[in-house]
Amino acid sequence: MVAIAGATGFVGRPLVADLVRDHAVVGMGRSVSDGRDTGGVEWRRCDLFSLSQLESALAGVDVAVYLVHSMMPSARLVQGDFADLDLLLADNFGRAAAARGVRRIVYLGGLLPPGEDLSAHLRSRREVESALGAHGVPVTSVRAGLVVGTGGSSLEILLKLTRRLPVMLCPRWTSSPTQPIALDDVVAILRHCIDDEATLGRICEVGGPDVVTYRELMQETARALGLRRLLIPVPLLTPKLSRLWVSTVTQTSRALVDPLIESLRHAMVVRDRWLQERMGQAGEPLRSALARAVEGATRAERASPPVPPRRRRLPPRAQSVQRLPVPEGWSATRVADEYMRWLPQLLRRVLRVERTGDVASFRLLHVRRPALELTFRPERSVATRAVFDVSGGWLARPEDLPLGRLEFRLTPDGHHVLSGVHDFPPRLPWWIYRASQALVHLWVMTRFGRHLERI
Repeated sequence: MVAIAGATGFVGRPLVADLVRDHAVVGMGRSVSDGRDTGGVEWRRCDLFSLSQLESALAGVDVAVYLVHSMMPSARLVQGDFADLDLLLADNFGRAAAARGVRRIVYLGGLLPPGEDLSAHLRSRREVESALGAHGVPVTSVRAGLVVGTGGSSLEILLKLTRRLPVMLCPRWTSSPTQPIALDDVVAILRHCIDDEATLGRICEVGGPDVVTYRELMQETARALGLRRLLIPVPLLTPKLSRLWVSTVTQTSRALVDPLIESLRHAMVVRDRWLQERMGQAGEPLRSALARAVEGATRAERASPPVPPRRRRLPPRAQSVQRLPVPEGWSATRVADEYMRWLPQLLRRVLRVERTGDVASFRLLHVRRPALELTFRPERSVATRAVFDVSGGWLARPEDLPLGRLEFRLTPDGHHVLSGVHDFPPRLPWWIYRASQALVHLWVMTRFGRHLERI
């Protein structure tokens, strides 16, 4: 049985369609209907921030494919750097796979140039790779550059730039070499890795047959669109200005654009094509891959005029993740205990904490009812992860169970701890929560990080 995290995404959809012909396939997603079977695919509803839900979703799975990243904007309030969110999700996935006896994980990441001077985006890709395998399940890491196919976020940005700008100023990063690969080739490679034991635990760099600069890629995109574009090299245009104009022109979130643009200074080319040589797959040429992707995008736009989707309104829930330094040799439980000891000292003028067994109550001074109540979960906690349920308090909506959880989790390298508030339903109106309680939590965790650093 093959489970796919990210089964409804750009790569996940065609991979599911390809695998379902001769594999038992489980599609995982936060918004799918649990237990629904469509076209031979069993769908399991799963929030990847929840370790227990992941463990349930991976029951009976032999191979798990990980196609997830957290750079896309979310409708709910999410506090935290994308790299910290990605690290937590990957660590959850690796833990759940180990707990369920998954035989191997296949991960689609990015090409990594040699050296340590990587962009934050590429450092995160490498960190996710390590986190997935940190709990004992072998990881096959497929590293690819720009994937050319209809619906890809990078290609959509490229198409918007090319369509909207008859004259484009090209900063220095547009001279960096890149080796794009067609979406169909990526799907074929992932399928091969699922079935081929020789890829177990291996790094597989993959790319198409053409190495081009980003400026040449934009010219090829214009050719595929039937447009003529003037590209003017401007080496003094800074990455910061590049991120701003790309986001403005394409009307794409800065949360997605910034990490991608920062990574373009690196040469994104394949150094070892051992897997594609083993498969006998040279890859589709860039020109034909672009032409098919552009044709598909144009067809999709004509078939589906932009109509605002009607979404079922759900009560908002908050997510907040911060990476903090951890004193050498400390466990997650010790960090949690230190937090409970330290917090009343920081807020001694407004807050008191009372602990009875595994329950900690946070009360504002002169207010009898707890603002929040946390219950330690020893059965879900280990040396590397301490978990508390939000079990009460007037700051949470009591009718919206569960009330969320707080956790402290050591990163796989042992150098940091991730503090996380997950799935929390605030009682305050959403806009007031965002401007008050959410900011206070972020301030408190920043101060706690400084406290741990001093220790």
